[in-house]
Formats: sequence, C-alpha cells, structure tokens
Amino acid sequence: MKILGIDLGSREVKVVLMKEGKIAKKFKVSTMSFYRDYCSYDGKIIVNIEKLNIGNIDIGVSTGYGRNNTDLKTFKPINEIKAHVYGALYQTGFKNFTLLDVGGQDVKVIKVEKGVVTDLELNDKCAASCGRYLENMSAILEIPLEDMFKYHKNPVDINSTCAVFSESELIGKIAEGVNIESLCAGINYSLYKRLRPIIVKFRGEKLILSGGVAYNTALKEYLSNDFNEVITLNEPQFNGAVGCCFYGEKILKNN
Repeated sequence: MKILGIDLGSREVKVVLMKEGKIAKKFKVSTMSFYRDYCSYDGKIIVNIEKLNIGNIDIGVSTGYGRNNTDLKTFKPINEIKAHVYGALYQTGFKNFTLLDVGGQDVKVIKVEKGVVTDLELNDKCAASCGRYLENMSAILEIPLEDMFKYHKNPVDINSTCAVFSESELIGKIAEGVNIESLCAGINYSLYKRLRPIIVKFRGEKLILSGGVAYNTALKEYLSNDFNEVITLNEPQFNGAVGCCFYGEKILKNN
C-alpha cells in the first residue's frame, strides 16, 4: 500500500509517503511554493501527484488549514486533531498521553486515553504562544532558533502578553546590556508561561511534543516541572502528515 499524507500548514506544507506501514519519503515546502508549484485550480485546489515525484498512490489524506480546499476526488480530508493524534499513536505506540502541538500560528493540547481523545484545549487567537513568536524573537537577536532553544537558566523577565509588545520589550532589554543567554532563556520561559494556563489541567505522567517547537530543549526543561516524562516525537514537524498516512492505512485495511 502506498499512502500519501499532506499537512497544509499556515507556514509550511508537510508531505509524507508511507509504503507498507513505513515512512518512505518526506519533505516540506513553504505553503506559497506548494500551491504555486504543485497545484492547479479548477473550482477546488488539485494536487498534481506527478509533480510530487512519488508515483501512483492507493489513497491520499489531507489535513491542516487548507484541507477542505484539496481535490476531494483524490484526498480524504480529516481534521487536525485526528491527524495529530493518529501521528502520535503511530510514532510512539502509546495509548495514554497528553499531546502538545505548537504550530506556527496555533497551539493544540490533546488528552488521549486508551487511544481516544478525551479532552482538548486550543489557542489560535494569539501569536505569542506560537512558533511565529519565537521566529520573530530570534530574528531580533540575530541568533538561529536551534541556538536560542538551548538556554533555560537565569531567564530575564519578559512580561508583555502580546507578541508585538514583547518584541519592543526585548529590544529594551538588549539596550540595557542583558547577556544573550538570559535573553534567550527569557524568551523560552515567556513561551512556557503562556502555554502553562493551557496545559495546567493536563499535568500528569506523559507529555508528547509535536511541531517545530518540540526541538526547544529549554521548553522541555520547563515542562518537566509539570509532567513526569516529556517526549519529543521522532518526526515532530511531520506528525500531522504521518497521522494522515496512518489514518489512510486504516481506511484501506477496512475496505
């Protein structure tokens, strides 16, 4: 079986091809490039499978912001919650966990018990708890994200609750001569402070991190105060697309 999963994110589109239950190919492109280079439009957005260079597929499943715009004759759309839960089930084999997915422009916290979603919290109203906030702050500091993610000790206070005002506050801290390590730690801790009200009721045994922010080791350090075990998925940025493939596999097996 060849299954194609596509996660149409707000910033990037993630593509995963699964063959016989294993990931055979994966790549990501900017959302603009994906629609421009791999799609055409005829009432609905149609993905050109040939341009993806993956050959024939048995089924395609899509999720993300644009899932309902894809060609429904080719792709079966599923919601992001289902896609990310299926991705975590496939990647870990766990049945009981809390999943934290910090995307470019939204946050999802999902409680899973015996493989079923039992609770959910979403934040898609404010950029200050999302990946875009971290990207903007790293740009101001002129430091790569992966370097900024390393620092968690002695965080400087960044108290603004708005992403825009936080940028101004950070510039003020730079002007005061605060060292780069404390600035980076302060940014990471400010993200944790914004996430904590969303995750506090989910505190417990096992937390799984998905999305690009899963690589933030400082955030993992802070979250370890609330959970006994904090796990980063092997493919955190591709988790939604992986979940699409896993869901597609179940459809084919049941037909």
